[in-house]
Amino acid sequence: MNMKDLRIRVGKKAEEIAVELGVAVSTVRNWDQLKTAPRMTPMGFEKLMKVYQCTFEELVQAQKEAGAIDD
Repeated sequence: MNMKDLRIRVGKKAEEIAVELGVAVSTVRNWDQLKTAPRMTPMGFEKLMKVYQCTFEELVQAQKEAGAIDD
């Protein structure tokens, strides 16, 4: 599962996610295309999990898909 899978699972467009998180649409699209991974404060990650309606484990797995985290 990657960030795009999480976004699609909640039925939101990249534009909606961007507005909710206060980031550029291009940022969300880069996450979707595995070009970059989210980089935020702990509070930012809490908000990210709420918007994507995912667990911490799912978020970590999505970040591994993007190459942001090694096993």
